[in-house]
Amino acid sequence: MHYVYILKSQKDGKLYIGYTNDLQNQFKKHNQGKSFATKTRDPFGLIYYETYLAKADAKKREQFFKIGWGRNYIKRNLKNTLLILKLGRG
Repeated sequence: MHYVYILKSQKDGKLYIGYTNDLQNQFKKHNQGKSFATKTRDPFGLIYYETYLAKADAKKREQFFKIGWGRNYIKRNLKNTLLILKLGRG
């Protein structure tokens, strides 16, 4: 399986979007400071993920989330989740 995931930093409140074929292990790496891209921003909460059979589909979706339209999709579809996290209730 291949996963596209969205993490929210509990340190700075920013989102991180990534791809992996081992979601559980990758999540641990992010929270242990072992991922170069996020090592100064841990701890993280996993707020969303999607599962794909094909790596190409997952990579395409990851790229979509990282551009303007994809960011808007995240804000629109995870609005309540992001609000709950912002208020510290999640």
